[in-house]
Amino acid sequence: VGDGRNVVSSVVSSQVDLHRRFGGVVPEIASRQHMKMMLPVVQEAFDEAGTSWDGVDAVAVTKGPGLAGALLVGVNTAKALALARGLPLLGVDHMEGHIYGNWLVPRADEAAAIRATVAGTPGENLDLASEPRFPLLCLIVSGGHTELVLARDHGDYALVGQTRDDAAGEAFDKVARLLGLSYPGGPSIQRAAEGGNPAAFALPRGMGQGGYEFSFSGLKTAVARIVEKQGEVDLADMAASFEQAVADVLVSKTVTAARKLGVRQIALAGGVAANLRLRRLLCERSPVPVRIPPLRFCTDNAAMIGSAAYYRLRRDERSDMSLDVYPSLRLV
Repeated sequence: VGDGRNVVSSVVSSQVDLHRRFGGVVPEIASRQHMKMMLPVVQEAFDEAGTSWDGVDAVAVTKGPGLAGALLVGVNTAKALALARGLPLLGVDHMEGHIYGNWLVPRADEAAAIRATVAGTPGENLDLASEPRFPLLCLIVSGGHTELVLARDHGDYALVGQTRDDAAGEAFDKVARLLGLSYPGGPSIQRAAEGGNPAAFALPRGMGQGGYEFSFSGLKTAVARIVEKQGEVDLADMAASFEQAVADVLVSKTVTAARKLGVRQIALAGGVAANLRLRRLLCERSPVPVRIPPLRFCTDNAAMIGSAAYYRLRRDERSDMSLDVYPSLRLV
């Protein structure tokens, strides 16, 4: 990543197919696959960039949160590379990385695709070209996290709200299993919801009164009870109703917080940020311009970590060889 925004190369080795048959990530498999693919992915990134180690100023790595085994493979590889080349090492919080997915400049086709997903919403309320502007409110929604984070400046964060139980992505995975859909749940539910009626089932909106905390366990339970009671439900209608319930809660809390905090922009981040219903609803309701990363920078990737590290490097921050992994690390 050059200058914190320009992606020179981005290589991702996906493990989704390996874990799909288990209905979720198996830590031991994930760690072993990291060990197998780490150096080939690094080499492929260099090949794609058409550069060598002489063009590298620093090495960045995710230090947490995440699975300890997978994190250890990454951190120890990064340490070895930084030490061997005499380069600065920067350990980056995974959630901070997701925020910085919004700093990465999309290709022209990616920007067009993002605009197409929100076409027809009032004003098509997007900002994709300029550098993000502080203060910025970021909605981070992934398999393990649902958080509202206020970014006042680079490295200056405040936690506004978070989930009390299931993360949004976790709820997608659990409901997908209830409906007989494949892992990961987000894409499979979105596909199933096409043509469905989002008002077909009156599903609850958790934590609807006050505050900025989220809750999705009750929504998951409501779906389970309907399926159990009816035996068979219209799949498209249920998937669309579930999607709408999740998006409604996420957007309502985010927009309310944005108005109260007086932010200049709202940013989406994390794997669930790829959901089309969530993107459209946020652009429809947001009082300020919305930033949405391209799909490849919503799910886990190294480019977002490189972007976050660039701004830390610019502040003369460094990690040393005592850098450890933090599976339960909190950004704020």
